Amino acid sequence: MTSRDLAPGDSIGGTSRRALLSRLVAIPVAVPAIASPWTEALAALHERYEDAPALLRRSREGRSLSRDRYHCAEISFSPIEAGFFSDLRYVRETLHQAGGIAKLALCAHLLDVGFPDAWNAEHIRQDIAKALAYANTTGFGHVCPDLARLAVILSPYWKWGYPHLIGDPPMDDGGFTPDQVRPLIRTLLDRVHDVTGHPRPAGLRRGCGGAA
Repeated sequence: MTSRDLAPGDSIGGTSRRALLSRLVAIPVAVPAIASPWTEALAALHERYEDAPALLRRSREGRSLSRDRYHCAEISFSPIEAGFFSDLRYVRETLHQAGGIAKLALCAHLLDVGFPDAWNAEHIRQDIAKALAYANTTGFGHVCPDLARLAVILSPYWKWGYPHLIGDPPMDDGGFTPDQVRPLIRTLLDRVHDVTGHPRPAGLRRGCGGAA
């Protein structure tokens, strides 16, 4: 597993993430009007996915909702991190849970940079690959080939929540095992923590999911 990460204050195309986000505070800005390097990349994603342009606006409410989503993701991940569902028999359960956690985590970033919650609900839905693409386009800076491959397998993650019935064709799990999924999701959560600056949930100890 490899990734090329940018710290929260790192330069993105010559412009710091903090400087870019400061332009999205208080005054709504249509995505096509956002300064480089987001403008063209976001426009390309909108065209690729046939999404309506988002209206990015950072606010205290969005920041608070972002923190709540991140905390929900960490709390939801704690049973997996504690070792539940580790058996290969629970690959489907692990993928289903991982999909929900990944959406919460990635939407925490999207909310933090100003994507409206309603836009996320309408356009992201349960598409983890799309959420990751929008996140990385807006300064998330987590380029990990293994996570990108997992995101495709997870999308849409609802499919992993249904039992496999006799006669159902097998679904492609990408060969992922619970032990391979766990560190990928942990790294994703750590990236959200680092980029957004949200504190970890009180009472959780990183790495074991137990009480601090």
